[in-house]
Order: sequence, then structure tokens, then C-alpha cells
Amino acid sequence: MSDARERLDAEILAWIAEDEWPAGDAARDDARFDALARRLFAWQFEHCAPYGRFCRGRGVAPERLRSWREIPPVPTGAFKEIDLRCFPEDATVQTFLTSGTAAGARGALHLDTLALYHASVVPSFRRHVLPELSPGERARLWILAPSPEEAPDSSLSHMFGVLLGELATPDSGFGVIDGELAVDATLERLVSCEDDGAPLALCGTSFAFVHLLDALVARERSIELPPGSRVMETGGFKGRSREIPAHLLYAEIEQRLGVPESHILNQYGMTELGSQFHDSVLRFPGEPRRKLGPPWARAMVIDPETGAEAKRGEVGPIAIFDLVNTGSVLAVQTADLGRAVEDGFEVLGREPGAEERGCAIAADELLGSEAP
Repeated sequence: MSDARERLDAEILAWIAEDEWPAGDAARDDARFDALARRLFAWQFEHCAPYGRFCRGRGVAPERLRSWREIPPVPTGAFKEIDLRCFPEDATVQTFLTSGTAAGARGALHLDTLALYHASVVPSFRRHVLPELSPGERARLWILAPSPEEAPDSSLSHMFGVLLGELATPDSGFGVIDGELAVDATLERLVSCEDDGAPLALCGTSFAFVHLLDALVARERSIELPPGSRVMETGGFKGRSREIPAHLLYAEIEQRLGVPESHILNQYGMTELGSQFHDSVLRFPGEPRRKLGPPWARAMVIDPETGAEAKRGEVGPIAIFDLVNTGSVLAVQTADLGRAVEDGFEVLGREPGAEERGCAIAADELLGSEAP
């Protein structure tokens, strides 16, 4: 790793380690983010040849950049077509793969260090999911997802493994075993919480929650988790279960698990990024629900006509700018549509054809030869 990259990593790690966060995006240190993002962009422009071609094709280069908002985001579909890394292949220490079928292409995020990835997970989760947790205090977590040992290429499982190691009590654990929801073990854990009155943070994918709710219905059971319990769902049906709109899923969770909607939140993240965004309901109760991220990441809604930042309230594709992605590309355009809400944003659904366009862009621009 070069001296310039090491300095960037050290500065970003130092920012992540700071204990105080501003109240919201509007109050955050945008000048600090801008300076680091532009330096990181210059590094990635030089050391990731496909990304350099992609940016030059859009007339963007470090010396002409006026703001982090002008950094070209790479569509998530591109990660299925080409390795986007700024380091030699033999320096890879971890590769995370997007979900998909055995026959379909899967996007890949390659990492030459896990230091930033690990550092970013805990403070964001603590502030948005466990905001009342005191320093050094641990919480009871039950995870409706496979362990990192069972799913070594899953960034979600890896994240949950880090959280269990850093924040969880000894009676915490994973409720998906051998690819299936361990219904009996999970219900036993939930009933234990109901009996002893200690709150639980129940986290997992949406389709795992659907399986749990279906099991409760089939057994004609409901559980009343103790006050202070909360649910964090990560989305992700992808044909693995019946799909339920979020408001109906939350209503079923409240009915069957006793957790009110005020204590149910969504985590918005993806394999191609190192940081996560969360619903604001626990950190800022009583305020409008919106997605908030850590200070070292930004979300921007893009005007589909101009490619620039959309006006507040207008709908467009969501791009994420994440300083944790030092070894890959910091700017990623998601396949989701959204709009800015106060100091955050809301997700409105998938953009039709976004993944296919992302793959086409990868083939045409990232893999293309240099212009003469």
C-alpha cells in the first residue's frame, strides 16, 4: 500500500473513531468530506484503470473537479462485469459477492484491508439502532441471517459477525443455520426474552422475517417482546419468499412480536459499499422517517435528465459516496429511486432496467480501450 493511500486510510479511520456526530446531514462537516473525497477520487482515478477510463469518458478528471458532487458514480451493475480495485489482485484479503443465483452473474467487492470496513460498522449501528446504549455496554442481538462462517462471501453476514463480536451479550447469536431459518431455536430465544423482560434487537433480512411470521401464524402463536426491543430489517426478498410491502410487514411484526412501528427500522446498504444507512426513527423519534448515514458517507439523488444533483423532493436514482471504499471506487450509483427528505432521503423502489444498464455501461466504458 502506498504512502498516499495509507495517509488517506489513516485520516478516514481517525474520523470514524471520533465519538461526536453532528445532529444531521445539514450540520455535518461537508468541507472535510469534500477534501477527503476529492483526494480519494484522485487516487482511484490513477490506480483503477477502468474507473479512470469511465471518468475521462465523462470529461471528469481530478484537476477539473470542483466538488465531490461531480465525482462520477459507477452503476452497481458494473461490479458484475469487472474487478474495480486499486491494488494488485494478489493483495486481496476479502471478496464479498452480491446475492444471486448460481447461473447469474454476481457483483464483487474486493478489499485489500478490512480495517475501514470493520471500523465503520459499529458506530453507525450503535447510533441508529441502539442509540441509548452506553459506551462499553452490550445488547442482546438475535440475527436472522447466516453466520460469516456459513456465508463467507456475504457482506451482510460479515457485518453481523462484527456487531456480535463488538456489541452483543453472550446469549446473542444467529438464527439461520444451513441456509434455513432455525424456527425452534429462534422461537425459544424470543420466548426467553418475553419471560425475562430483557429487550432484544432482532435483526435480519426481510424474507427471514416473513418466514418467522409465517411460522408464528402456522403455530397460532404471538410473542410479546419486552419494551425497548427493536427490529432492524435489511430488505431483500429477491424471490425467496412472498413479498410484503414494508408497512404491512411492520404491521405483522407489531401484531406477532409486539414491537411497535416506532421501533422497527430498515437498514439500507449493499455489497458494493462499506457503510450503511438506517431509518431515523430510533435516533430521532417523532421526526419524519428518512435514511441517515454516517458522516463519512453521503447520498445524492440524481436528476435523470441532467446527471447532476436533483432538486430537493424530486425523484431520481440514488448515488452513494462512501469514503470507506478506499480500495475500490467511492462513488456508486444504485439501482434504486429516491428523493431527498430533510437531512436524509427515502427509497421509493427499484429503477426499471437499472441493473441491465449498469452492466452495459461496464462493458462499453469500463472495459473499453483508451481513446486515442
